[in-house]
Amino acid sequence: MTARTAAAIRLTPRAGVVIALAAFLGVVAFFWPFVVAPGKFGSDYAPLVIFGVLLVLVLCVVLSELAEGGIDSKALAMLGVLSAVNAALRPLGAGTAGIETVFFVLVLAGRVYGPGFGFTLGCTSLFTSALITGGVGPWMPYQMFGCAFVGMLAGFLPRASGRWEVLLLAGYGSLSGYLFGFLLNLSFWPFSLDPNSSIAYLPGLPFTEQWQRYLAFDLATSLGWDTGRAVTNFVCITLAGPAVLTTLRRAARRARFRAPVRFRLPGAAPADKG
Repeated sequence: MTARTAAAIRLTPRAGVVIALAAFLGVVAFFWPFVVAPGKFGSDYAPLVIFGVLLVLVLCVVLSELAEGGIDSKALAMLGVLSAVNAALRPLGAGTAGIETVFFVLVLAGRVYGPGFGFTLGCTSLFTSALITGGVGPWMPYQMFGCAFVGMLAGFLPRASGRWEVLLLAGYGSLSGYLFGFLLNLSFWPFSLDPNSSIAYLPGLPFTEQWQRYLAFDLATSLGWDTGRAVTNFVCITLAGPAVLTTLRRAARRARFRAPVRFRLPGAAPADKG
């Protein structure tokens, strides 16, 4: 068995451009405090705008791949199933003490089915779970972007097999637990503290000083929760990773994503596959 399966959503040039634009939008959405002060350029209603643009971009990825044959109905069905699975798993952890059960499936699916699938699954999983649990709010687009990055980067991990692959994914899952928390804190840091605090956001400071304040804020307020998420990801991937990887790859082989469809008249001889 090979360590990597053909991507369910192929990164054609068009889809690559759309995902690159979405990733750029995500970077801007998270890191705007270092270049724009709160209250300027519509930052107060930015989450709503970001959410709308993100949904449009994800829809563009899917539609463009449908048009070019990069994704078929079977890949869409797999996307729906895994989104539902993640939506059902998320309430089991509910973020208590940093325990999050939504990431390990996202990492494994991104690994097996590719970065395009991982990016889309990250968005749809959080969107679905937010609707089910009533977690809709200004934080949701940031959570969707955070999970989209986690799933996408899993698809770009280097080749490995056997135990080394599981260890690679477990290490990445642990790192992504910290990355997700680091990014999500940026969504509320500029508005959450007294400006007189030494770790508060202060508009107009040089980038280096602003960055040092944010690092101190992240360490002081989020390190414990992020560690819980990182440990949960590591344990879940280590224990369940081999079985889930086998299941996902078996499903991919049976579904034969993007396999050409050939019609044969009754009684006609099968075409030569050689």
